[in-house]
Amino acid sequence: MSNGQHSASSEAMPFGLSVVEGVTGGHDGLPGQQVHALAAPPSPRRRLLTLDEYVAGVRGGDRSILARAITLIESNAPAHMALAQEVLRALLPYTGGALRVGITGVPGVGKSTFIEALGMMLCERGHRVAVLAVDPSSSISRGSILGDKTRMERLSRHPNAYIRPSPTGGSLGGVARKSRETLLLCEAAGFDIVLVETVGVGQSEIAVRGMVDFFLLLMLAGAGDELQGIKKGIIELADALLITKADGDNRARALAAQAEYTHALRYLTPATEGWRPRAYICSAQTGEGIAEIWREIERFRDETTASGVFAARRRDQARDWVYTLIEDHLRTRFFGHPVVQGQLPAIEQAVVKGTLPVTTAVQTLIQAFESALQGEGTGS
Repeated sequence: MSNGQHSASSEAMPFGLSVVEGVTGGHDGLPGQQVHALAAPPSPRRRLLTLDEYVAGVRGGDRSILARAITLIESNAPAHMALAQEVLRALLPYTGGALRVGITGVPGVGKSTFIEALGMMLCERGHRVAVLAVDPSSSISRGSILGDKTRMERLSRHPNAYIRPSPTGGSLGGVARKSRETLLLCEAAGFDIVLVETVGVGQSEIAVRGMVDFFLLLMLAGAGDELQGIKKGIIELADALLITKADGDNRARALAAQAEYTHALRYLTPATEGWRPRAYICSAQTGEGIAEIWREIERFRDETTASGVFAARRRDQARDWVYTLIEDHLRTRFFGHPVVQGQLPAIEQAVVKGTLPVTTAVQTLIQAFESALQGEGTGS
């Protein structure tokens, strides 16, 4: 190919991709059929589903429609949000039957490995398991990793399992709405166990604690407070602690950590009324402790159901969810209003330079916002 030809091809095809013309012949160039140049067919636009199609598809366990329903839930487009709420309203009578388990721990503790081992065990026992991975969204790019399917390769292929990474969108309200409503869709689709994995850093753990029945904290043996800086706050939210990677040379350290945490838990107020959290060890590699921690979760469900705490927690979570979404909506409306967007940069700079007190800055913005709303209400 000449330089001129190469340049023309490079300009015509993006990213330096060029297509070689086909040759006359059959397989491997043998005489026969004409082999045409490779060309990607235009991808057909998917037909929009109706409310009834969404509801019937989710209820029928159609994974394709379930995935599309979750995408609808995650969309911030007003038209999508309206349809998503109609879908949820129709599916609400079929939700609430799953055991909801939150799983958290610092990066590197082995959350995905543990969830895969636990999920495989549950699937083999006949359970239908949905894994919702609350994925961190970058506060800079708003992008997220969404790599849990690659980290749970065996589980993702099991017919009884469904894994759905879900970006947080950078807000706790995003976690509360998108993840909780996705959880409801999975329940309506017939999954009887929902595992919600959190990233293990920041405040999303508190939001997830507010949407699950049982909250499990994974810990590393022998790691210092620098690595496990979240533990002092989140340990008080946990219904059980699980020391991971208790195999090989690390098993003795895991047992020592178990004894240490067992002692410490005696002095903490339990996260669930009438339930005393305990510390356990496990190895996702050998399988040790996986069945034991699941028996503990089942015991928690049975005891709290009998005492009424299980149902009371779900009622409290539903009420708290209302206030969380109200706060998220008001925050979005406030910072999205043109008046606030217009005044905020100058006010922010004045605060940074020390020429405007923070309280005055806040009052100025709120008064401008409220005045704008009043003007909109009177039509002026």
